[in-house]
Amino acid sequence: MSACVPARADSARTKHVHPPHSPPPGGPRRFRIAGADVSAAIAVFLIALPLSLGIALATGAPLQAGLVAAAVGGIVAGRIGGCPLQVSGPAAGLTVVTADLIQQYGWRTTCAITVFAGIAQLGLGCLRVARSALAVSPAIVHGMLAGIGVTIAVAQLHIVLGGTPQSSVPDNLVALPAQLANLHPADVAVSVLTLTLLLLWPRLPGRAGEILGKLPAALIAVAGATAVAALTGLRLPKVDLPSWSSHALASLPDGPVLGLVAAVLTTTLVCSVQSLLGAVAVDKLVAARPALTGRVKRSDLDRELLGQGAANIVSGSLGGLPIAGVAVRSSANVAAGAVSRNSTMLHGVLVVIAALLMVPALELIPLASLASLVMAVGLKMVSLNHIRTVTRHREVLVYAVTTGGVVFLGVLEGVALGIAVAVGVALHRLTRTRITHDDIDGVHHVHVRGQLTFLAVPRLSRVLHQVPHGADTVVELDGSFMDHAAYETLQDWQKTHTAQGGSVDITGRRPGTRISEPAEVDGCRCRPWTPWRNHQCERPSKAPAPGSNRQATAGGAPGGAPGGTPTGPNAPGTTGTPGTSAATGTSDEPPGHELARGISAFHRNTAPLMRRELARLAREGQQPSQLFLTCADSRVVTSMITSSGPGDLFVVRNVGNFVPLPGEESGDDSVAAAIEYAVDVLKVRSITVCGHSGCGAMQALLGADSGGARTPLQRWLRHGRPSLQRVAADTDTSDRNRAPDTVDDRALPRLAGRPPADTAERLCLANVVQQLEHLRAHESVARALAAGDLELHGMYFHVGEAQSYLLAEDAEGGVFELVRETSPTA
Repeated sequence: MSACVPARADSARTKHVHPPHSPPPGGPRRFRIAGADVSAAIAVFLIALPLSLGIALATGAPLQAGLVAAAVGGIVAGRIGGCPLQVSGPAAGLTVVTADLIQQYGWRTTCAITVFAGIAQLGLGCLRVARSALAVSPAIVHGMLAGIGVTIAVAQLHIVLGGTPQSSVPDNLVALPAQLANLHPADVAVSVLTLTLLLLWPRLPGRAGEILGKLPAALIAVAGATAVAALTGLRLPKVDLPSWSSHALASLPDGPVLGLVAAVLTTTLVCSVQSLLGAVAVDKLVAARPALTGRVKRSDLDRELLGQGAANIVSGSLGGLPIAGVAVRSSANVAAGAVSRNSTMLHGVLVVIAALLMVPALELIPLASLASLVMAVGLKMVSLNHIRTVTRHREVLVYAVTTGGVVFLGVLEGVALGIAVAVGVALHRLTRTRITHDDIDGVHHVHVRGQLTFLAVPRLSRVLHQVPHGADTVVELDGSFMDHAAYETLQDWQKTHTAQGGSVDITGRRPGTRISEPAEVDGCRCRPWTPWRNHQCERPSKAPAPGSNRQATAGGAPGGAPGGTPTGPNAPGTTGTPGTSAATGTSDEPPGHELARGISAFHRNTAPLMRRELARLAREGQQPSQLFLTCADSRVVTSMITSSGPGDLFVVRNVGNFVPLPGEESGDDSVAAAIEYAVDVLKVRSITVCGHSGCGAMQALLGADSGGARTPLQRWLRHGRPSLQRVAADTDTSDRNRAPDTVDDRALPRLAGRPPADTAERLCLANVVQQLEHLRAHESVARALAAGDLELHGMYFHVGEAQSYLLAEDAEGGVFELVRETSPTA
């Protein structure tokens, strides 16, 4: 009897009885903060403190407003938001927007606008439109941030030089010569010292640099400049924090309704887009961390929008700046090893403590030091990496127009202008269709490059009517879209041209892939796959020659060849061309035509995209991380089912995905040699044995006779006999009195959620488990496993369902768990 079961007869009076075999209930749970969260919170706090003051200075708001926003962003957005490790607070991307609002409406009305922007964010979060915000072109977002960065840098340059910034970038540029002629040496000296420390601190050499480099460069720069200014007695403007009793709070907005609505929309747009993009970036940073730092849930973008809205409502009500997710602080939080939202919330608590207890120390900070810090942040917002990216994707025009619009017109106007240009560029690409006509050896080729829409129909009709009546014609469509108008035009011309005695062959990007008619054409029902378009499609072959045995099997496998590829005149994948005899293999086409055509397609479509990557692999050599051992079946495409590319997998294929035991290779050491090379030379970190459904080798094993092996195939299949014995032994152990079809499936390797479909599938699963045991018998594998440098995985791929299953390591009896679909990473 379990000790957890109440022994008294009157135990029914007990209010809460825990279930049997469960641990006894403990006391009340105490709130605990992980050590990693504490250290991360301190690191983020040291960065947030000077930046919050600097951003408040750049906007023209009371300096305390930056501290209020930092505290509220950490506590409220950190608690409610959907991205646990994103740090929210006053952001440099909001500086220009907030500065314009303060200048136009005053500080109290700006606080009210922040409250209404938060309410708008709550509404958007309830409507669950967060993902839609990410549909904005990255070129527009990067251009907006770059424009804001330029505006910040130009404005703060005046404070760095000891002057006062103007209201706009053109005015600041006009006033810059006069400011340069009237420098304030003390402000310039403090600014230069701040920028020098900010630049050199992360680059300190040696062991001391590694230790000191853990301190934030922003804190060291401001603290160093403050200390030098205090010790040398420099007279220059410093931080002035008024009493909290006179802190200005929000008031009812006063101004034109349309202007206030535009201000709320602008603040909502910038806060939301920056926060959502920041959450996606944090997910990528977390995914790149080592697994030992703890698991963190992926961001819930709609909840993140709700958290940002609530934080803006609280911040505006308390007289704080608008709040958004901040990239610098979020990156520092992830890099410091934070594992939960407690780090973000604790950083907000530390800001509150500093705002209440460190006022005398904060008032020693020179304004020029904060201005130079914010100017450096603004310059970093003009990212060269972003410029290279948009240039590579031919969106530099959108980026440049958005940046210029934000700098000279304003954030909302710049973004609107960028969207308009982006739409124009997209329409231009959609309508940029090249249609050419060539006559090659009497065959007329009409080549269409680009998307085929109704705008291109006049040009398409003009070129098609240049083809003579009765001529053989090939129409090559090199695009991914064709609308109904273009389709009707092409089909009408095809019917007319065919009726006049001509022939028309309409192909896609891949010659031989027919896309012209949805119905069956000459027995072909091919459709192009995206992004994989390598299907070889031919016209059906002629009937087999009299007396030819098209149903013959190899190795005794009923109905299929080893590897699971069925044979016969109606077998999937059977190809041929007019005049081809399936029995003799003769063809009217030259030998190797199909192979040459595939290689030509590779040279034309794939090689230009892969040439740089393959050149890098050629220089660096192969460095695969996995040895993938699978069947020779043509339907098991390892790169496709694992989403891998060149250099990722070291693949070994054989009939039945067998791993012969050491010393039993019967003169064939190829598999053992590949294993030894992969483990000892390539230093792979994992080995996967992958079986698949409909395996012909398993069918051959089940139908093999007990006689001696006479052919190479039959000799090779002897390596699968241990798998047969495993199935037979488990069957006998499960129930010796039951028929084989009524065996308890729990005693055998099985698929999660359903029993094996038949005996062949049961053998496929058992074969994967058996080959993993054979792997452990190899000396190199055993040595790597003992050292903890290698992992073994079992995998089963169901071809018909396009589903993969992985063998659970800790499941008793061997359970293949379904690999479920996950959303892509940001």
